[in-house]
Amino acid sequence: MADIAFLSTKDPDFQSRLDRLLHIDAAADDAIEHASAEILQAVRTEGDSALLRLTQQFDRVAAASVAELEITPDHWQTALEGLPGEQREALQLAADRIRHYHERQRQDSWSYREDNGTVLGQKITPLDRVGLYVPGGKAAYPSSVLMNVIPAKVAGVKEVIMVTPTPDGQRNALVLAAAAIGGVDRIFAIGGAQAVGALAYGTQTVPAVDKIVGPGNAYVASAKRRVFGTVGIDMIAGPSEILVICDGQTPAKWIAMDLFSQAEHDELAQAILLCPDQNFIEQVRQQIDELLPQMPRADIIATSLKNRGALIHVESLEQACEISNRIAPEHLEVSVQDPQALLAQLRHAGAIFLGRYSSESLGDYCAGPNHVLPTAGTARFSSPLGVYDFQKRSSIIDVSSQGASELGRIAQVLADGEGLPAHAASARYRIS
Repeated sequence: MADIAFLSTKDPDFQSRLDRLLHIDAAADDAIEHASAEILQAVRTEGDSALLRLTQQFDRVAAASVAELEITPDHWQTALEGLPGEQREALQLAADRIRHYHERQRQDSWSYREDNGTVLGQKITPLDRVGLYVPGGKAAYPSSVLMNVIPAKVAGVKEVIMVTPTPDGQRNALVLAAAAIGGVDRIFAIGGAQAVGALAYGTQTVPAVDKIVGPGNAYVASAKRRVFGTVGIDMIAGPSEILVICDGQTPAKWIAMDLFSQAEHDELAQAILLCPDQNFIEQVRQQIDELLPQMPRADIIATSLKNRGALIHVESLEQACEISNRIAPEHLEVSVQDPQALLAQLRHAGAIFLGRYSSESLGDYCAGPNHVLPTAGTARFSSPLGVYDFQKRSSIIDVSSQGASELGRIAQVLADGEGLPAHAASARYRIS
């Protein structure tokens, strides 16, 4: 029998048990932090020579120059053309859907003119250059390539530099093919904290970027955290999460597999079911027991469910919504008869999947919305990656002579009140 927690909102210790379930020890590993700091410093001070040394040390790839580590577009195209037709078509269809969705997010500059002739507004400008980190080697995340590069290109970013490790020289064809389809501009076969450092600081060969996006291991996450401020970053993502609200009418097998879909990511992933039907919860538990031995990643799923999974009996769907808002999950499935009726009550989630047919896995690959989502409760104040993450806003202030007189009187009073006489004088000089 699979080991997964059973909770009920009627239990006197429900809140404390839920708190323990949601808690993740966020304390950074000192060894990882120390190593990433040293790597970043080496790249910052030594540039290409540090990249070559570290790439040989960690990925066992020797090169005479960083230029040799650049993967040229002909290799991407060869990878794309070498894919089985079905795989290539799936990548292209996913890219088309992702692009179509994100085109609706594009923001335009705007302005308005006041009666005195003053013009105020906002200028929307894309970032010049973005760095995209993509895990390499045996890990294949072509969907992550598409989800990161397409909104950047829709935003108008001129250049996207992709970095991906190639342990022992192993290049992932799917990742390269996705880069070709998505519109990546340059690719370097480098990874780890050293790749983050190269993107943040620039080297003799790798150009510095304005923002770094994309998932990575603990060293990559640590490095991204450290370079924030020198460059922008997307987020520091935690383990994957899914929360399912179900009325008990969806096939239990579907719900069990939906929980598996996130639990199989890693042992710290979280899968939770909220349901008012105790009998259905038992059916889901039985399906978990039946399906788990058939899963190739059964050990990972079992550990995830044991450590952070839960089947929770709630008194009502409304109470389920309240608990969901408190958890603020990365992925939220609302598998009920009338999901639209609950939507207004759901305030915090990275992505909300409405209805019995909206499985989270469709969102991961091809539905269209971005799968880079806030985790660990940060959906309370954060949003999915989007076009807006690759655009910046500049305020436009074009004050007329009459406007300077009207605003100057206000500014002078406030500046004097703050004890800033130069501010006051600067405004006062322009009063007619």
